[in-house]
Amino acid sequence: MDSNIMLITILAIAIFGKANSVAVAVCILLIVKLLNLDQFIYPVIEKNGVSWGLILLTAAILIPIANGNVTVKNIKDVLASWIGITALILSFFTTYLSGLGLNYLTVQGNNDVIPAMIFGSVLAAVFLGGVPVGPLITSGILALLVKIIKKV
Repeated sequence: MDSNIMLITILAIAIFGKANSVAVAVCILLIVKLLNLDQFIYPVIEKNGVSWGLILLTAAILIPIANGNVTVKNIKDVLASWIGITALILSFFTTYLSGLGLNYLTVQGNNDVIPAMIFGSVLAAVFLGGVPVGPLITSGILALLVKIIKKV
């Protein structure tokens, strides 16, 4: 019952803050749970959800290329600008951090920090208009800090 209360609380905060993606995700989890399908569906989502989400996110980002709206000339032009170069460097770094974070949470088994990251993501989505894709980067930054502190 505690998990239902937490999910409903997150749902209320998401609705109040107009964080639609969070609200939809919570509703899906609650419906699955209320239909008593959680023992079958939760493990599948837990195991594959991040990969599926990344695939869909990447596909959505690549649509302008697939549509032909972005050309080789556009890419050359943007990579010749400081904004393009900065985007390339930041993308490289955040992708690296996301990989560290995924490893930290899954392979290393440090999933005890997930509630704090989820609440931080929900609060940022609600109050700052953010998009809750931060937990992987957050866990990557955390993994990097832990690695640095352990070496010191």
